[in-house]
Amino acid sequence: MISRIDLRGDALPEGPALRDLLPRAEFDVQAALEKVRPICEDVHHRGDAALIDFTERFDGVRLDQVRVPAAALTRALEELDPAVRAALEESIRRARIVHREQRRSTHTTQVVPGGSVTEKWVPVERVGLYAPGGRSVYPSSVIMNVVPAQEAGVESIALASPAQAEFDGLPHPTILAACALLGVDEVYAAGGATAVAMFAYGTQSCPPANMVTGPGNIWVAAAKRYFTGKIGIDAEAGPTEIAVLADDTADPVHVASDLISQAEHDPLAAAVLVTDSVELADAVEKELEPQVAATRHVDDRIVPALSGKQSAIVLVDGIDEGLRVVDAYGAEHLEIQTADATAVADRVRNAGAIFIGPWAPVSLGDYAAGSNHVLPTGGCACHSSGLSVQSFLRGIHIVDYTKDALAEVAHHVVTLAEAEDLPAHGAAIKARFVGDEQISRGWKVPESK
Repeated sequence: MISRIDLRGDALPEGPALRDLLPRAEFDVQAALEKVRPICEDVHHRGDAALIDFTERFDGVRLDQVRVPAAALTRALEELDPAVRAALEESIRRARIVHREQRRSTHTTQVVPGGSVTEKWVPVERVGLYAPGGRSVYPSSVIMNVVPAQEAGVESIALASPAQAEFDGLPHPTILAACALLGVDEVYAAGGATAVAMFAYGTQSCPPANMVTGPGNIWVAAAKRYFTGKIGIDAEAGPTEIAVLADDTADPVHVASDLISQAEHDPLAAAVLVTDSVELADAVEKELEPQVAATRHVDDRIVPALSGKQSAIVLVDGIDEGLRVVDAYGAEHLEIQTADATAVADRVRNAGAIFIGPWAPVSLGDYAAGSNHVLPTGGCACHSSGLSVQSFLRGIHIVDYTKDALAEVAHHVVTLAEAEDLPAHGAAIKARFVGDEQISRGWKVPESK
């Protein structure tokens, strides 16, 4: 059901050669880009009419309007299963605790007497958030997008999720209920690239946004790439990934269940076990069969995911070598199930989120750890972070210098401007001191008073 890669002995290379040996899903955003281009431009030119036509084409339902009526949000919350409501409320509560601590405060640095630089943090004005609605329904993704945006202070928040034919063209009612719980009343029945285009260009019913965030399929990722530079994005999210770094202390039942938990997302989902224990590898492989047989989504998601080229059991000589492998892989989710897991986790450099020990499975992070589950995929954890309050903030430097403070450093500015052959930069400094003593002294500025 799952392949093996043996990197023991001399088989463990360095750098890019190691990355090339590791399993990864094929996810060609560039190829998809050419297919979403005409869709995005049609939304640009026809607005809501294009959204309605594409919804009928892709989702099989003809909408009267793209925006979800307020009454539908209210009704979805009223009809929500009380147990689901309680779980969503607890997830929201924990996410707020974590994300509230990420807020940034204005800070002023006194560089020299009379000269300071202040960094203030300003939220983006308007964001468009995306909640997938294809194979599964993700009210948890509503929480993971909305909470950090709200805690950052974003004033205008809109959310899009695909129309569902079985719900009369509305997004899934659990998505709508989650929006109602969070106080988000601007919701659109739009999916895939059309939703991103709606937020990027704006339509008759939806004002344009400054930024779009949220996970989605390859068409969402391609549309984000298409609009990069026009709007801000969080990331081009690819198929979900789990990597488990484990030794002979790990419980094979836990490891197998965690690999399956991510495989059930998508046939392209990646499930990777890195271990120095052949015994554990054998036990996990043996454990996969009965656990897979006992769950749902077997033939359309789990088996294709586990048997695909993106999933494998990777054998290494020891935990040090295992750390090299998981750092090269840069997993979206990385579980550490080893002896002294906390110390091992502290040595990891590249991961979207790290889950320590047997009692912190990825499923906890997906819903109720308080952490964010919108994370970098495809190895992007080596340079990118998951969604946070910081994602919705812009740091602006405010420079405040007195005349004396500028005079003290003026000769350095002029020197560097001339070294870069940008004399007008230096002239902008000199113009402020015409007739002052330093002009005649070759910009050897006297001490500040």
